Formats: sequence, C-alpha cells, structure tokens
Amino acid sequence: MAAAASPIPSAQRALEVRDLHAWYGESHVLHGMAFDVREGEVVTLLGRNGAGKTTTLKSIMGIVRQRQGEILFGGQNLVSLSSNKIARMGIALCPEERAIFASLNVRENLLLPPEVREGGMRLETIFELFPNLAERLASQGTKLSGGEQQMLAIARILRTGARFLLLDEPTEGLAPVIVQQIGRTIRRLKSEGFTIVLVEQNFRFAATVADRHFIVEHGQVVDMIPNDEIGHRQDTLHEYLGV
Repeated sequence: MAAAASPIPSAQRALEVRDLHAWYGESHVLHGMAFDVREGEVVTLLGRNGAGKTTTLKSIMGIVRQRQGEILFGGQNLVSLSSNKIARMGIALCPEERAIFASLNVRENLLLPPEVREGGMRLETIFELFPNLAERLASQGTKLSGGEQQMLAIARILRTGARFLLLDEPTEGLAPVIVQQIGRTIRRLKSEGFTIVLVEQNFRFAATVADRHFIVEHGQVVDMIPNDEIGHRQDTLHEYLGV
C-alpha cells in the first residue's frame, strides 16, 4: 500500500505527485506514486531495479505520455503537458544513459542546449563545478571517460536555466573519486537553491546528499525515511533494497 504524501505546507512545496499511474503500452508500471518535494530540497527515490523510479522521473518530465493522476508544479498539473512545455517551466532531466552528443566535442555539447529559462549557468561556473570539462573542451564525447560524460550530462541541463533537476542514477558505474565530485556538486547546487529529485541504487551515496528518501516498490512509495534516521532504519533498507 502506498505511503501517504508527507504533510508539507503548500507554500513550501516545489512538486507534489498524487496517485500517479503510468503505462508503457499495456504494461502498468506506476501504481499510485505519491510524494512531495520541498523547495530547495534533495530527495531520493530508492528501490530495486524495475521498481518504477526511472518511470517516475520520465513521467514528471512528460516523456512517458500514458499517465494519469496529478503532478503539481507551480500550481499546475503537468500530466497534460508535453516535455518541451515542462522544460520551459524550469524542470530538466539528466537521463541514466546521459545522452550526450558523441560526435560533438565538450564545448559544442555545452553550447548546443537552448536556454529555455533566463539564468542558465555560465560556462565559467560550469568549469568551477567540473574542472575536468575545462581541460577537455576539444575532446569528442566518444573520447570522454564515463565520469566525464556524466559531468557533461549534468552540465548541459544546468545550461538550460532549470532550477528543478531530475537526476537518474548519476553515480552508476563511476569511480569513487568521481562519485565524490558528483556529491560535492549536488550539495553545492542545493546550497544555491536548486531542488533535486535523485534516483539512486547507492543509498550510501544518497545519504551524503539527500534530505529525505522515498522507498519505491512495485510502482508506488511504500516508505519515507528522513536522512537523519537512515542509520536507524537499516532493517527497512535491507527489506526493500537488499543492502
């Protein structure tokens, strides 16, 4: 049974998902997803593979079109909107597959995304966050390491001016030193007022960046763990995540 959304005053809510259902063709993937995100908060969606975490992000972004329920952002239900309209409202998705342009170099990848909202991050600031990219400006996407590709993927969405970020498995397969850098970046973005929904398998990493953790199973939220309680909820994590 899905956990009820946490009681957050409406003025503080950046996003509210209510009874969200989603399908791929005839396959019913989300079964009443419900959670809230506060302004300036980092929350994670934790769960096993196939639980519905990525589908939730894609539903928020409008990539999954077969959906019903409510995704409230700025007082508007996003369920009826297309991806480009959602992007113009200030939401951006960094997909698990990263989706950089392999034939373009780093500079071209960074200059290509349109600034859909005023306030896109300047290249100088991007290079403060990701010094590796400044050193690889002329390198094609195919020549970048996995970590550099992930940095570039995050940097591209920051260029759009979005302030509400959806990050899908940003640490998957990366070396520990790169994971640490991604963590520092997320914490800095949070300190600057960005709101982030993070899909993660690595709950140990999630605990270093997030305020709250929503446990997802069979397409619905089954529990919520505040970050300061995660050390006392190991039994719950083991039950749902197998860790």
